[in-house]
Amino acid sequence: MEKLVSGNFEAEVYSRETGVRDIIEDKLVNNSDREDSDDAFFIGDIGDLVAKQKKWLTHLPRVEPFYAVKCNPDPVILKVLAALKTGFDCASKAEIQAVLNLGVHPSRIIFANPCKQKSHIRFAAEKGVSMMTLDNEAELYKVKQIFPKPNWCYVMLTDDSSAQCQLGIKFGCHTKHTPFLLDKAKELELNVIGVSFHVGSGCRDARTFGEAIQDAKDTMDRGKRLGFQMNLLDIGGGYPGQASANIPFERFCEVINEALAEHFPPGCGTRIIAEPGRFYVASAFTLAVNVTTKRVVARDLQTFKVPESEDLVSNSVAPDRCEEPAFMYYVNDGVYGSFNCLLYDHATVEPALLKERDDCVPTFSTSIWGPSCDGLDRIMEHCLLPELEVGEWIVFQDMGAYTMCAGSEFNGFKRPICYYVIPETLVPVIQNLFPDDNTYACYTCKESTHLAPYSPTRAIPIARSPSIIDSDDFTLYSCSPPITVGAEF
Repeated sequence: MEKLVSGNFEAEVYSRETGVRDIIEDKLVNNSDREDSDDAFFIGDIGDLVAKQKKWLTHLPRVEPFYAVKCNPDPVILKVLAALKTGFDCASKAEIQAVLNLGVHPSRIIFANPCKQKSHIRFAAEKGVSMMTLDNEAELYKVKQIFPKPNWCYVMLTDDSSAQCQLGIKFGCHTKHTPFLLDKAKELELNVIGVSFHVGSGCRDARTFGEAIQDAKDTMDRGKRLGFQMNLLDIGGGYPGQASANIPFERFCEVINEALAEHFPPGCGTRIIAEPGRFYVASAFTLAVNVTTKRVVARDLQTFKVPESEDLVSNSVAPDRCEEPAFMYYVNDGVYGSFNCLLYDHATVEPALLKERDDCVPTFSTSIWGPSCDGLDRIMEHCLLPELEVGEWIVFQDMGAYTMCAGSEFNGFKRPICYYVIPETLVPVIQNLFPDDNTYACYTCKESTHLAPYSPTRAIPIARSPSIIDSDDFTLYSCSPPITVGAEF
């Protein structure tokens, strides 16, 4: 199987006929780089990441993306996005250092944490990272003492009540407090260059962007009257990154572009940036977990009642011949690992089966549990699945955002490793992006076990193939400024 090697990462090259299921099947056989053959693992599709870059620049051509490192700080992700000339939204000293280590210029970093540790501010100052955010008076005094010459972006409170993860409960200056904060910044002779807002991670109402952009214009006008330049607008994050999102990315773009055209038309002199995270990485990662244990319980004789989980399939007596069975499956990753997104990110996940079933196979009430010795470690409280056997594999797609970044090794269960893949049409572009890494392609000696392309056969298929980038209709552009960095492919 062909492999692309570039600096500190490797990616296996797949063809147009290859599907996600094919790649997973291959890794079940070619598993020598996992400690145990039944360990869980990720598939990371670099092609999907690059395709998102194209999508962003196509639909939001006036908005420079500054990738939110916290969403997924995977070194390969950062390296590819750095080569694509994106900016980076960093919240800590460690995130700034990780980005600088890739050769990214400090001007491509925004220290977008309104409440910063003093030592981290000193570090940013030493490294030349001068673009920062603030939203309170105490931060003004603190920064005046440590780093008096940064370019500050005022963080405005917005209505994020519809968001998957609300940030307004912790960050953002209320508009009623804006005059006082700007006056104080003027008094301290700090350089406020613009306005930043965040509608919440996983925004569920596109109209929120339009309202926030209008409020930002009012705030910037007020700042200009005080003598500040106010030439930067940061529209934050909140953009969906998977096809299953309630509101498609294109709908957000329509609202944003319309609001920008009205309040910040081309030629107005305002630089516009954003902080997308899940948009870039959510759909680029697929997780395969192994069923380690199986328990059969009586569906209608539940021992435990959880008020907020009426349909929970939990421990109970075994069913007799007259009772409907339900199944509890235990897998080797859970909420203390990659599925921490269920707790921290309020995410929902959908299981798909690697082993195909006929349509006539019955399904049963099912719950799926993580490996730790904690009753909280529950992935799915109820779903309908055919009966599975110990050793089978369950696949979860769209697992790239707020998953591996916050996973632990609680109870001694190790984090899944990641296999990176890349479409064959993207190989020349990656070689152009990393000319100093002596990028090359080689062939491994292992036999490929790829199957025929997978066709969905049930309501729970692995329906999406990895991203295939056509040479006829895809041109790769980098950001700031948008210039072609590779030939069409």
